[in-house]
Amino acid sequence: MSDPRERLLQLATEQRASLARLSEMIGRNPTYLQQFIRKGSPRRLEEGDRRALAEYFGVAETELGGVEEKSYAPRTRLPLDGGWIEVPRLALAASAGPGSLGDQERPFDAFRFSRRWLREQGLDGTQLSAIAVEGDSMEPLLRAGDEVLVDKTPQPFRDGIHVVRIGDTLLVKRIAAQGGGRFTLLSQNLAYPPIEVGAEDIEIVGRVVWKAGRV
Repeated sequence: MSDPRERLLQLATEQRASLARLSEMIGRNPTYLQQFIRKGSPRRLEEGDRRALAEYFGVAETELGGVEEKSYAPRTRLPLDGGWIEVPRLALAASAGPGSLGDQERPFDAFRFSRRWLREQGLDGTQLSAIAVEGDSMEPLLRAGDEVLVDKTPQPFRDGIHVVRIGDTLLVKRIAAQGGGRFTLLSQNLAYPPIEVGAEDIEIVGRVVWKAGRV
């Protein structure tokens, strides 16, 4: 039997799956699987975590340290049962630069998240969608090609990173309320000056709560 740590690293590499994202998928902190592989902590994966990873990769649990032979076909990985929820990836982009038209809000794919992880983050999966980032004004926090998870749950405004619509343009910016119905849109990249807008000129689509991107 191959070493479960080596096998997990091999599977993640072959599937180009980030260990941090896999850790979050099973409801753990982003460094969990990195520590399991590199430092041997924990010594064994818990049964639920092992099962979820086996389902994701379409392999037997024994390959990841399980005792019983429980195989999962690749075509059925991550079944949408009570443990998982599908979040649509929309075919549009939010600009972190000059601006991007967002006229095609249709899903072309989906991310699948652990319901447990979403619950731990205080998120409602039915209110989430994923969109891509364009431009460089939010670097180094957000880079072109990153995808962000947008929470559209109606709630009182609070400062933070949001996706906003100004006319037909989608932007991802850090927003600060200035009072009197005014907002300041701030870029992470200091080469871009702040933008001040009135409440009547802006639609706050949702709050950015998670990102995915290449390391």
